[in-house]
Amino acid sequence: MDLNGINGFTLLGLSQKNVILGKNGCGKSYLLKQLEQGLQQREGFGKVRYISPERGGVLQYEPNIEQNIAQDPRWIENSRRQNQSGNFRQQSATLFRRLELLVLREIERDHTRADYVARNFDDTIQKLNILLDRVRLERDLNRAFMIVNRETGEPTTPGEISSGESELISLGIEFLVFMKECETGTTNVFLVDEPDVHLHPDLQDRLARFIIDALRDKPVTLILATHSTALVAALAEGGDARVAFMRRNDASLRFKSITDVDRAILPIFGAHPLSNVFNKAPIFLIEGEDDERLWQHVVRSSEGRLRVFPRAVDGIDRFTQFETEVNNIIESVYDDAKGYSLRDRDLHPELINDVGHVIRMRLSCRAAENLMLSDEALALAGTDWVTLQENVRQWADANAGHKYYADVRAFTEGGFDRKGHDLKTIRNILIGLITNKPWEFLVGQAIAALAVSGGKIAEGSLRGYLGTKVCQEILKLD
Repeated sequence: MDLNGINGFTLLGLSQKNVILGKNGCGKSYLLKQLEQGLQQREGFGKVRYISPERGGVLQYEPNIEQNIAQDPRWIENSRRQNQSGNFRQQSATLFRRLELLVLREIERDHTRADYVARNFDDTIQKLNILLDRVRLERDLNRAFMIVNRETGEPTTPGEISSGESELISLGIEFLVFMKECETGTTNVFLVDEPDVHLHPDLQDRLARFIIDALRDKPVTLILATHSTALVAALAEGGDARVAFMRRNDASLRFKSITDVDRAILPIFGAHPLSNVFNKAPIFLIEGEDDERLWQHVVRSSEGRLRVFPRAVDGIDRFTQFETEVNNIIESVYDDAKGYSLRDRDLHPELINDVGHVIRMRLSCRAAENLMLSDEALALAGTDWVTLQENVRQWADANAGHKYYADVRAFTEGGFDRKGHDLKTIRNILIGLITNKPWEFLVGQAIAALAVSGGKIAEGSLRGYLGTKVCQEILKLD
């Protein structure tokens, strides 16, 4: 679905679940409020509601709010166009009574149908209780609902529960009410602004699963604005979710499917930009699982000096796709952040241009396997380059029938080009002549030691094999 020219905004490629990912101040709230007002006047649209980002108040029923709603059906919508809704939770508690009425009327209408499945309002309350661990909701004759401590069974007051619990109950009520109020045969649009506020990542995941279940088979288009990559990743688990990256002053957004690339990289960015998790350990895209193990060992062994989050890209042909998506997320969420990517040099030039906020690099040697032949890696294994060359010659003389004999001979007769030769077929032979440790472990230790000591730049040195850009950007060496 497309929304064209809604108070100056255009949204293209919408599905049922849509997420706008953008940093604070980029205009997400303004966009949603303009959509809410503009869609109210569009033919073919049914229920349209906006949920404001700063949701204050206490989760308790207040009769005056119900009176305000009775006198003006648009009272809630009008009061929520401000970024801060001081009595939002009181409004939600009042809507709980409307939810009960809608559910009971639905049961009354449906109970004579042949396919009717017996149910009651407690089933609806249970949907809300799935969101909660420490407390639960129960029906109450005098109040909208009663909050009960699960462990003691004793009632507790709305002021005694946590902000996260209040937030989940309030949002849960809002979602369930809207799903009951939406009109069949029309387009109903639910605009939710920053539902992740007050919720740590586990609760964001729980809310996402609740949202996915609440929307199932409903004639509703959800447009949700956030800067929580954890929430986006959780919503993607439900399938068919779409995302748009919003920058400041964007008037047109195009939504795209959340791909396997997004699912792979979103969790790395941390739950919320204010947590600064990503800035402390930025994503580091690398080739293959072997390289991922290598750099994970570097991080573990660097005494805290090296802080990146290695993530293997499944295929060199997808590197650019991963880099582009990482840059999109950084631009949409962070004010000042970087990501990194490292390719094998293979037969390409070492220099490679960056992609926006993603610093792109190639090794100075042919591939990661060549790093084990650097002077520092060999020294760490208790040997040196001259000794290894002699050991390789002796191996070749004794193993003429080996299936990789020709590959080893090509290495020796090619002048032992330890920096530029393709070692993939013979790397296990070489590491067996060097040490009994896996090559990724040996190289990881050598790079970690280099990050601490600084090393030297010379023929055969590890710094020379990694390349200047890798040493400067990743190891933070001068």
